[in-house]
Order: sequence, then C-alpha cells, then structure tokens
Amino acid sequence: MEYKYQLILLGENETLFKQIKVSLANKFDELKLISDLVKIITKENISEYTGGQPAYVIYSGNKNNLDADTLEILKKQKLDGNVILPIFNTSFTDEIPDELRNQNGLKFEDNLNKICNLILEGFELLRKNRKIFISYKRTESSNVAIQLYEALERNNFDVFIDTHSIDKGEEFQEELWHRMTDCDVILMLNTKHFLESDWCGQELEKAHLKRIGIVHLIWPDNDFQDFAQLAHSIKLKNNDFDKPLFSDLTKGRLGIEKVDEIINLVESVRARNLAARQDALITEFTQAANDNKVEVNLQFSRYITENLPNGKRRVYIPTIGVPQSINCFNSERLIKTIEKGEVDSIHLIYDEMSIRDYWLEHLDWLNEYLKVQTIKKQNFNKWFSK
Repeated sequence: MEYKYQLILLGENETLFKQIKVSLANKFDELKLISDLVKIITKENISEYTGGQPAYVIYSGNKNNLDADTLEILKKQKLDGNVILPIFNTSFTDEIPDELRNQNGLKFEDNLNKICNLILEGFELLRKNRKIFISYKRTESSNVAIQLYEALERNNFDVFIDTHSIDKGEEFQEELWHRMTDCDVILMLNTKHFLESDWCGQELEKAHLKRIGIVHLIWPDNDFQDFAQLAHSIKLKNNDFDKPLFSDLTKGRLGIEKVDEIINLVESVRARNLAARQDALITEFTQAANDNKVEVNLQFSRYITENLPNGKRRVYIPTIGVPQSINCFNSERLIKTIEKGEVDSIHLIYDEMSIRDYWLEHLDWLNEYLKVQTIKKQNFNKWFSK
C-alpha cells in the first residue's frame, strides 16, 4: 500500500513508545481503519521516511543523551513542517532539548488517550476542533457544569455550555441544537431530576438520533439502572464531591482525580463516536447508491468512490458535524495525495438535521464557488437518480 501515515518516534523512552503503538492500534480499530496504514519510523529506519505523506513526530527522552543523528532528524522534520510533540515525564527543561524549547510539550502522566488523539488529529483522521457539549439541569448541577467547562477548556476542548456559549439575541434553542450537532461528545450531568426537564430529555433524544457519543455522569442520588445499558458512564459517589450529598450539591465541586477521570473518558469516546457517525452516514449513502443501481466503493481511508465512464472518479467524503470551508480545502488536498488517477470531482456528504438554516444556505452558496461540493443526506437519492 503506497499511502501511509508516518509516526516518527525519537528518543530513548521505549516504554512510552510501546504504549503509544498499542493504544494507537486500538484507535485505528475503533475508527475501522486498517493498521497497515501506519508506518512506524525511528532513527534506525529514517531513510524510509517520505516527505509527501502525512507525518507526526514524538520526541521523548533525556536531552543529555541526544545524539547528533537524532538532532539532525528533528531539524529536518521541523523544516518539513511536521508537528513535533515533546513528551516529558517530570521536567520539560531537563528532558527536552533546546531545539524543541518553543514547542508545546505534554507531561505524560495518564495522557495516553490524549497523545493518541493528538496523533490522529495530526493525521487528519480526527477533527482538530475538539468540541464537547455539556447538558445539565441548572438548578441541580450548575457549579459542577462550570467546573467541568473550565477543566475541559484547559485541556484544549472547545466547550459549549448554554450560560457561556450563546450570544445575547441568538435564537436560543435553534443555536443549542446547531452547536450540539457539531460536537464530538456530549457530557450529560444526570442529576436526580435531569430527565424531568423537557429540554434535557430532548437533548438526549437528539443525541441518540445523531449518534453523538454520550458520557453520562450519574449523581449519587440518581438511579443508575436508567443508564446501566450505556457503555460510557461514571457513577459518582458521595465522597467524589467536596460537599456531602445531604448538603446543596449545586454549590459543590468534584475532586481533581474525578475530573481527570471524566476528561480521560471523554478523550477515549471521541474516536469511537466519529467511527459510529461515519458508519451511519456511509450506510445511508451507499444504500441510496444501491437503490439507484449506482456502484460505489468504500476505500481504505474511509472515503467513497464512484467510477465514471470516462475513467475518472467521483470522491465522496463523510463529514461529521457542521461542514466548513476548511473541510473542503483539507479534503481536496488529502484526495489529491492519495488518488494517483484523475479525480473528476470531490463531494462532502453530511447529515443536515439540526443545522441552522442560515448555515445550510451558506453551504449552498459555497457550492456555487468552490470546486469541492457538499451533499445533504436528504438529497442522497436525488443525487443518484439525476
């Protein structure tokens, strides 16, 4: 297979590198990508590195042990414009060489999920806009909602929470659904009376319809059985809070260890959620093609192709959330790299449910000016029948 995602591991932290390889292989399984797509490159086989294909660099070691060959590789990777992530165990200053002093480093700790997600983002297999939606009942969990909002923001998530994220004068409910459909994960704070709220119940229903990943945070006085069938849930205990259950928990906060556990679960759900939403979109699109007797093929990088009589290919890319013009740019660049033959046209396919009308109109307007076009789910059959 010619096209590869190149993971370059530099330094002597072999324990970390082994963990990354195993965890990244699991992430590729979750995304339903074949593991042969990843090529592991080290100092020993750096001659196999290809400049024209995506690469992500991890450096982890002690700068006092940095040899001249590794230093030259790092300099070359910087010149090639590849992302270099320095990972340190205790001290960035003591472990990371001066050549990487301007790079943002990451302390390893329990950040394996985050490291692998950053690699996937670098490969453009996972969205860089790390969006999460917090759903909660204000009278029961506002303090914890704001605490998690702040913690997730510190961990580079773009967090939606109604009290902070909707401008004055916006149509509240329409904007809320629009923001929710563009999220990777919904964090639901399931307090005792959460589902009694019409809005909270509707958010849960729409999340299931859109197949958005949900992390349920279940309060100690809530019935766990209501959520026992859900894979992604954390049952809180009374001692997870800084105030006991019989006090007003709307004014309580979670302990730091519990917050870290929640953030780690959110990280782990992201890739699985993307795969599930892509699957749903791919299934509906290929079914529409089959119903109209058009043959399409799912390729190894999870895009769809249609062979045309003139020998060229139409390419269809499943797009999760709200399509942006940057999706069009990145899609064109990716397909031109992978596809060696001639491409007739590139199209982003997406689910328009809950996207606001003004944005749908904007996408229709972009179709008049950009080479990369968008196709709504409701128009799949119409597209193949024309």
